[in-house]
Amino acid sequence: MEDSEVFTMCPHTRHISCLYPEILALIFSYLDVRDKGRVARVCTAWRDAAYHKSVWRGVEARLHLRRANPSLFPSLVRRGIRRVQVLSLRRTLRDVVCGVPTLTSLNLSGCFNVTDEGLNTAFTTECPSLTHLNLSLCKQITDNSLGRLAQQLQNLEVLELGGCSFITNTGLLLIAWGLKRLKSLNLRSCCFVTNQGIAYLAGQNQESAEGTAALEDLGLQDCQKLSDEALRHVSMGLHNLKSINLSFCASITDSGLKYLARMPNLREINLRSCDNISDIGVAYLSEGGSRITALDVSFCDKIGDQALVHISQGLYTLRSLSCSACQVSDEGIHRIARTLHELHTLNIGQCVRITDKGLQLIAEHLTHLSCIDLYGCNRITTVGLERIMQLPRLCVLNLGLWHKR
Repeated sequence: MEDSEVFTMCPHTRHISCLYPEILALIFSYLDVRDKGRVARVCTAWRDAAYHKSVWRGVEARLHLRRANPSLFPSLVRRGIRRVQVLSLRRTLRDVVCGVPTLTSLNLSGCFNVTDEGLNTAFTTECPSLTHLNLSLCKQITDNSLGRLAQQLQNLEVLELGGCSFITNTGLLLIAWGLKRLKSLNLRSCCFVTNQGIAYLAGQNQESAEGTAALEDLGLQDCQKLSDEALRHVSMGLHNLKSINLSFCASITDSGLKYLARMPNLREINLRSCDNISDIGVAYLSEGGSRITALDVSFCDKIGDQALVHISQGLYTLRSLSCSACQVSDEGIHRIARTLHELHTLNIGQCVRITDKGLQLIAEHLTHLSCIDLYGCNRITTVGLERIMQLPRLCVLNLGLWHKR
């Protein structure tokens, strides 16, 4: 029987409402979050299909918790939503934790009224499903909260504490004691954290036992009290570390990079605006860090062409290199262009010594390049840009302050 005959005999089967709920749910799963909610209000059949858990898989609910809403949390549970971001909070945090007992991710970033008392009240029992917690910019949080988290959230894998300026070494000791499964920790701008706190994390102290040995990603941006000793602790205890952010850590020197060069699993290093890093430090990394895939030395004014020479001789697997505002020229570009064949991202913005010659070398040799930053490179012309734009995989080109000539 032809399809046309079926439709003639059963014309109502053409309507989307007659599709099986499983098929409707599959269709709805491709909608954005707002439209998922809208289709649920069309009719009963669509509502039932739209509330299927497969439609909401991986969705993060973004909530303003201002007044009581008895149906909110049962609705989240019914849809299988396990990730919640609280945009504003005027109710107790315990409502969220108890209302969604299978919660895996809780984002409280920027909720300035979150306090130690609020967290202690919320986490009175163990929450084994919670693996991601973001407390960035929750500025009232202190070490007291970390003690409670270490007790009740022992399966936590990701903890964001950026901007929590009251956190001290004691808090890191509590983390090292209780959060053994932690893989990612962000301590950006935790100004009271010192080398001793990093020693706790690395298990270099009897009180912290093994520390956070599973840690893979460590953010120490703008932790001004850290020195090379902190990197010694890291190299001795955090053997699984893959990424470290040391940007704006002004006391880190070339000598500290010797320790990082010894870490075979380290893949990404951010040294942006580390004023005491020079070509020598990059040489240390190049001697021992052949597995590094991403390096950022932007705004390190002691980095020049010699650093690129070292990189070209040792960091063959580099896929992302950022040296914006460094003292590099076409000569340095010449060295890396002939060896870093896997490079995908190159940020050389505000490198005012780069000319069309450098761009020509990039276009000829770095054929895998997909992203390049030329912001503020005012010695390049349309001739060089035309060559760059012929790169077969280029999809991001930042020109910024470039002036056409």
